[in-house]
Amino acid sequence: MSEQATNAAEFTVSEISFSIKRTMEDTFGYVRVRGELGRISRPGSGHIYLDLKDDRAVLSGVIWRGVASKLKIQPEQGLEVIATGKITTFPGQSKYQMVIEALEPAGAGALMALLEERKKKLAAEGLFAEERKQPLPPLPKVIGVVTSPTGAVIRDILHRIADRFPLHVLVWPVRVQGETCGAEVANGIKGFNALAPDGPIPRPDLLIVARGGGSIEDLWGFNEEAVVRAAAESAIPLISAVGHETDWTLIDLAADRRAPTPTGAAEMAVPVKSELMSMIDDRSRRLNSGLVRFVSSRRTELRAASAALPAPQDLLALPRQRFDTLASSLERALIVSTKTHRTHHQNFAGRLSPILLTRLTSKARQDLVATSERQQRALRVAVSQKRQAFEACAIRLTPGRLRQQTTLCSERLSGLAERLDRSYLARVNQEKARLDGLQKLLKSLSYKDVLARGYAVVRDDGGQPVRSAETVSSGAALSIEFADGTVDAVAMSGSAPSKPAKPKKSGSGKAAPVKQGSLF
Repeated sequence: MSEQATNAAEFTVSEISFSIKRTMEDTFGYVRVRGELGRISRPGSGHIYLDLKDDRAVLSGVIWRGVASKLKIQPEQGLEVIATGKITTFPGQSKYQMVIEALEPAGAGALMALLEERKKKLAAEGLFAEERKQPLPPLPKVIGVVTSPTGAVIRDILHRIADRFPLHVLVWPVRVQGETCGAEVANGIKGFNALAPDGPIPRPDLLIVARGGGSIEDLWGFNEEAVVRAAAESAIPLISAVGHETDWTLIDLAADRRAPTPTGAAEMAVPVKSELMSMIDDRSRRLNSGLVRFVSSRRTELRAASAALPAPQDLLALPRQRFDTLASSLERALIVSTKTHRTHHQNFAGRLSPILLTRLTSKARQDLVATSERQQRALRVAVSQKRQAFEACAIRLTPGRLRQQTTLCSERLSGLAERLDRSYLARVNQEKARLDGLQKLLKSLSYKDVLARGYAVVRDDGGQPVRSAETVSSGAALSIEFADGTVDAVAMSGSAPSKPAKPKKSGSGKAAPVKQGSLF
């Protein structure tokens, strides 16, 4: 059956796809679409793929990497936004999509919902816990301020600090509004914390993050997660002074102290110098007055105590009288003690007569002689016992016994030598047999036996074996090895042999015949 003729134009797939793409882009151009963010994908390329949806339809969207890095807010699932961009198609998958160039929340309600969700998430991590907060230093030496260097806020803070207590102030310049606000504020807090305490730039004792009032969109940079984490992790006490008293941001909850205004932060940071000086003067006067009263009171108590004490001569009267009494009786006691000791010595002298001393000396001499005799007898007995022991040992150590031991050891040594010889011969015979076997195996595997059976090995002029006749060209010099020697030859063509080259002498000393037919 033949095909029916038709006037319809034919298109390729690419033509129809790109035609639809141009039609959609020309028809819609730039549009603003309001919807809820659904599926969000962030591949490694840096682009963001997402879905915009409402209750009846879904629109695919893409944010290129260069635009994604400049967005005021980061896409989060469930957030209601207004996307600005152009409608186009993706021919590779036959679908249409929106290339988003700007993204903003659909309203304050959406921002507040996002803020509450982020607040709950960070609070669950403990970033707002009271036990994390640090006390402010009573009198800091250096204050670091993270704010815009051109706004009125920094001037108010510097003016207030100069009025109250002039000290060193370091300013970390940042943008306090816009796309990069959050990242710059977080880097400022981390940068102050990274300063070395003894470095060329002094490390602040206190930080102030400040900004004037504004709408929730203006203050949104201070609700960024990076800012909140930097404030919570700061090792330096931090005062948050963002907005007016009625404004609040997430950094207020993470900071160690919240000030209603930037000026209020300066007042929290430093005391009034004149008030401190007045207080010091007042306390100095009170201290001097207290010292005077204390000394006066102690002087009065000392005088009362001294009046109640007796006179020195009264305190020494009784000991002096006792001393006089004892001194008068000391002479009589000395005389009586001398007489008593004289009588005692006289009694001893009567008992120490020469006869008694002679008798005691004679008895001691007899005891010494008796002891000497006992020692001599004991020495003779000990010498006799030692001599008997030595004689017994000498009997056991006879030359015959030594010869017997020597003979026995010689016999054992001869037996061991014979065993060694037998073992050595057995090992030599074993190795010799193994070597003979290896020699036979080598001989059986050697090509020499093959040559002995009438075969020959053909080698080229380089000494390499020729394995195929196709590899030999006419006139090539060859060497043929037989079992009894080597012959040089020249390859000849079968149909028209050419004049052979002059043959070389073989290894056996014989020259090969000049004329020789082709071997192949």
